[in-house]
Amino acid sequence: MEKVRLSKLMSEQGLCSRREADSYIERGWVLVDGQPVTELGTKILPTQRITLNRAAQSLQQKRVTILLNKPVGFVSGQAEDNHKPAVTLINAASRFPADKSPHRFSPAHLRGLAPAGRLDIDSQGLLVLTQDGRIAKQLIGEDSPIEKEYLVRVQGKLVGNGLQMLSHGLKLDGEALKPAKVTWQNEDQLRFILREGKKRQIRRMCELVGLKVTGLKRVRIGKVKLGDLPTGQWRYLREDELF
Repeated sequence: MEKVRLSKLMSEQGLCSRREADSYIERGWVLVDGQPVTELGTKILPTQRITLNRAAQSLQQKRVTILLNKPVGFVSGQAEDNHKPAVTLINAASRFPADKSPHRFSPAHLRGLAPAGRLDIDSQGLLVLTQDGRIAKQLIGEDSPIEKEYLVRVQGKLVGNGLQMLSHGLKLDGEALKPAKVTWQNEDQLRFILREGKKRQIRRMCELVGLKVTGLKRVRIGKVKLGDLPTGQWRYLREDELF
């Protein structure tokens, strides 16, 4: 059996991100078979047991994850083309009044807060921002099994087998898309459930079957729903909520 970098195994096992793993190793917070490992680049067998000490566990417990109902006109990540990033909406005044989380908002909750996935500037709805590398890893990446659900308003005339093609059979950038669940919600609105997130994927899919998207809203990520969270407001992910 071949040895693997400790930080890589920690990420694969969902203990933390690889960047966090290196930080924890440097601080002596990582134990392999009960013994602390402090050297970056250490390789171990995949069968060896990795645990985090109390300091690392305590740090992880303090990290927050925020659910934002992103309005149109804000970018998910870094500012671009004079458009503000969604994180600028996170402040005490814009917190959802019905948020039942015991967290008190602190500027420290903005430190290292990053979007786990993207939502285009002209789309709205559920955006997850997190300080927790475990949640980011769970939601981002081609291998993520997490479903994302969208309500999509469209114009135009759907080609003959267009609905079937949206569900399975289209290609983008020369690659076949993973199967999706696409159904009519009403006469001008479709419901999409995807397990991947290529750039502007839904808009490009619709164009291939004769439709133009006029409005797009993400309403669910995994088991977490947007619910009655108003546009431009946010709340903390509760401890009992899992994606």
